[in-house]
Amino acid sequence: MVVYECAVCRKSVFYSRRKHVYEKKHQEKLQAVLRSFADKVEAARKMISVAAVERFDPLEHEEKFWCYCCEEEVKKHTSDGNVAVLYGGMLEHIHSPEHTKAVNKFWWTHQADVKLKARFSLTTKEFERFKSSIIKALEVYEEKEDVLIKQMANHIQMVEQNRLEILQNALEKDDEAEEESQDNTMYLQCSATASSSSNGPGQFENPFIPAPSLTYIGQQVTTDKGNVHTGAVPPWMVSEEEEANTEIGPSLESFLKHREMMKLKKLPPNRVGANFDHTAPTDEGWLPSFGRVWNSGRRWQSRHQYRKESGITGKKRKRNEDV
Repeated sequence: MVVYECAVCRKSVFYSRRKHVYEKKHQEKLQAVLRSFADKVEAARKMISVAAVERFDPLEHEEKFWCYCCEEEVKKHTSDGNVAVLYGGMLEHIHSPEHTKAVNKFWWTHQADVKLKARFSLTTKEFERFKSSIIKALEVYEEKEDVLIKQMANHIQMVEQNRLEILQNALEKDDEAEEESQDNTMYLQCSATASSSSNGPGQFENPFIPAPSLTYIGQQVTTDKGNVHTGAVPPWMVSEEEEANTEIGPSLESFLKHREMMKLKKLPPNRVGANFDHTAPTDEGWLPSFGRVWNSGRRWQSRHQYRKESGITGKKRKRNEDV
């Protein structure tokens, strides 16, 4: 028994092929396949007279389609890496002799409608028309690209010119500011000279006369040690003995005190004994009603034993106070 595998129905047939291709289910699936494939071919046939050329985009122009007659994937568009011809790969495929043979075989195998056979192939005359339309489309595309390149070049020139103008204005402003500062300095020097020469004995001499657009900050206070600008010894010229005697940073005592305060900050603020004054004087009277650990008797009697051993005598408190 010869097993026949139908490519349209996607199943194996254990009886004759001739009987299967005339079945109703097979014909319905065949019409659905041809209808879907015909829509793709008609979209490609519209480009025969008016071809479309676009800039190459790998996400769009690397698309493929499935040829039911040849049973293989074919590129939908053609491109050279720079430009792409829409549906060029599809029209080139259906014009090829291999595809024409596959169409004849497909129609004979599946007994499709003969009237629809011419729609799934491309004649030589139609393909030549498509080639001539591609030439015209390429010329239009190149003209558009030239215009776009000129527009981009003009835009770049305008941007560069604006940048140079901004830079020139900034340089001119810097020159003006420098000339103004020089004029103010000369005015200040002349005013100070005139003031010192005109002041007589007993008159107040003020050499610091503020000029226009200048701010007087007053006399700077210098430290006793001085610095390199006032004639002091620079740090790298100080001897090791003097440097050893110089105390740098906080002392050890202040550092330990600071560390202890930081530890106390981490504790709860409302804890027992947080507000206790450790500097206040205390005596033996702060003890509670018991004085030590006891082994026998009542607990409050340990206080009397503690007082007796330590030689402390005093008035006895009442029982209601020993709480």
